[in-house]
Amino acid sequence: MKYCVKCVFSSISATPLTFDEEGVCSGCRASNLKDKIDWVDREKKFQELIDEYRDDDNYDCLLPVSGGKDSYFAAHIAKENNLKALMVTYHGNNYTPEGERNLYRMKDEFNFDHIIFRPSTEILIKLNRAGFTKTGDMNWHCHAGIFTYPMQIAIKYRIPLVFWGDHGFTEQGGMYSHNDFFEYTAKDRYEHALHGFDWFDFVNEEDLTKKDMDFLVYPSDEEVMEVGLRGIFLSNYFKYDGDHHASIAEENYNWETYSGDFDRTFRKSSNLDDMHENGIHDYLKFIKFGYGRGTDHSNYDIRNGKMTREEGIEMVLKYDHVKPSDLKRWLEYVDMLEEDFDRIADTFRDERVWTIENNCWIKKNINGEKQNYGEVKGFPQWYKTDKS
Repeated sequence: MKYCVKCVFSSISATPLTFDEEGVCSGCRASNLKDKIDWVDREKKFQELIDEYRDDDNYDCLLPVSGGKDSYFAAHIAKENNLKALMVTYHGNNYTPEGERNLYRMKDEFNFDHIIFRPSTEILIKLNRAGFTKTGDMNWHCHAGIFTYPMQIAIKYRIPLVFWGDHGFTEQGGMYSHNDFFEYTAKDRYEHALHGFDWFDFVNEEDLTKKDMDFLVYPSDEEVMEVGLRGIFLSNYFKYDGDHHASIAEENYNWETYSGDFDRTFRKSSNLDDMHENGIHDYLKFIKFGYGRGTDHSNYDIRNGKMTREEGIEMVLKYDHVKPSDLKRWLEYVDMLEEDFDRIADTFRDERVWTIENNCWIKKNINGEKQNYGEVKGFPQWYKTDKS
């Protein structure tokens, strides 16, 4: 396992990375490119694009929104360009109080129509449990809902243009160049946002049926082509900067940051739509790949010149390994014992990151030191295979 010499990403991550001959990761290279782009020209290209979709009789665009800083930025762009937008939200039932208030004030702040879809609590609990046991991600349903339900509504209301904020795999890992103008596709949804799973993989898990998960069924190719459905990423037209988006939201639209402290990150402006996103969901990423929000958020600041790599390493060592306090709430929510959570979580550990010594999990950290991260509760398949 190697680390980027510019940021704090490792070669083993949930975001596909490559390293060049200088030891710099593709995410840093993509970030450097952003400083060379003529963003004034990009905004002109955006103007030309939206002019093609202005509609006298229907909505001009659809905005998938969570109420977060990037949602506010997307709505801000739509408002500044005099677009009639329909906002659509998939509500996963885990909002922070600040996130909930941010979500519900969007309708009046932007004067846009707003559809908020809230699946039944029983189905969400089942999806939480099934997502965790099957994929190692209790928030799998959130990714699926966010990237599916708005597209269903776009088809239903025949709105061809959908605004997405940033393509995370490009912003974080440099999967594509910003010169590629990559757009949202069903393939990208399935392979990356949904980790290669879809609703049909969960039929009969926790007694779930297709009817239970209809809101996670992506529109057919025929429906997409008939409407001319197109998802664009605003980060191809406006330089993505989450801190800048948060400032716009706070200064113009009464947006709130988190009032408390997160256990696993220093940022207070990210992921307010889900109290577990910065917590247990991110802790599972550490269990699997050995890193978390301390790494992710440090990378953003390092690349934006707001933090040195040395300071980033301090954040990684401080936050990435912390077992969060919100785990208690989630265990009560889904009726699971912590010992069962630990046992199942252990089965998803990556053999390229973790070793077992004296029945404890050992990982080599970014500072080069090996550290003990606790007793083994469950065994991954690779360990069983090796011992068979």
